[in-house]
Amino acid sequence: MLKQVSIRHRMSVDYLRGFLEVARLGSFSRAATTLYRSQPTLSQQIRMLEREYGEKLFDRDYKTVRLTPAGVTLRRYAEDIVSLRAEAIEQIGQCKHSPHGSLQIGTNDATCLYVLPPALASFRRLYPSVQVSIYRNFSHKIMEKVREGAIEMGIVSLPRVDKAMEVIPIFSSELKVVLPAGHPLLKKEAVTPGEISYYPLLLPKVGRTRRMIDSLLRPYRKSLQISMELASVEVIKKFVCAGIGISLLPEAFAQTEIASGTLGLVPLQGRKIYRELGLVYRRSGSLSAPARGFISMVCDSVRPFQPMQVASVG
Repeated sequence: MLKQVSIRHRMSVDYLRGFLEVARLGSFSRAATTLYRSQPTLSQQIRMLEREYGEKLFDRDYKTVRLTPAGVTLRRYAEDIVSLRAEAIEQIGQCKHSPHGSLQIGTNDATCLYVLPPALASFRRLYPSVQVSIYRNFSHKIMEKVREGAIEMGIVSLPRVDKAMEVIPIFSSELKVVLPAGHPLLKKEAVTPGEISYYPLLLPKVGRTRRMIDSLLRPYRKSLQISMELASVEVIKKFVCAGIGISLLPEAFAQTEIASGTLGLVPLQGRKIYRELGLVYRRSGSLSAPARGFISMVCDSVRPFQPMQVASVG
């Protein structure tokens, strides 16, 4: 127990500050007054430092207090230690108001393109010193990286159930039929899955959206025409614009093309399916200041998550 107490007192910055003040003023009494300590307390702290280092730090007589050679040596290091502690306190205080460092986020390309830009723009304005790195992969791979602590957070397809993870729903968009300008189905208010099965379909290769579409179209396997399986939402949209086929995409992913008139959207009749995203991070441990700032930006910037009246396919 005594050994533990001794360890706690070793290299006490408070004691070193007292040592430096005595060295500066050449007086225990004046240093004690400056530090708002009693002289006996200050003297005891200096004696503890001398026991720690095994050398006298001051020569004393009735008029003066002078540093010994050991005291001169310790003074150089004590000044650095006290200065570094003050710098550390200042930097940590700045982190509360203006985080710096790095933040690694896991997500996929489509989320980067169509969901995150407003949040990232707001984050950069508020935290310009934070370097943001995007780890791109499928949702299950992102979950693994977050669980391992390799990345601090991720944005993944929902639903997700993981007791080790905090999951915040942040985005929802209905999948609609994406058609090139002038397509005959654009005249309809809504189309059935059976109707779209007769047209060449351009579908994502893998992922939750593909699984939802497969489930929707399973009853129409005999008439189904899957023309291409593509890895990129951007490529799917370009090919639909070119008249190569039609597709099913989240409405939010085609806003630019809808506004320009190069693509049209028609909702599905009856059964609805949705692309839903959530922000995930580990329940254990504390989030960094940049991570807390990013969560705030995402929740403020992306489309609010609305609970679905019709359950998503999955």
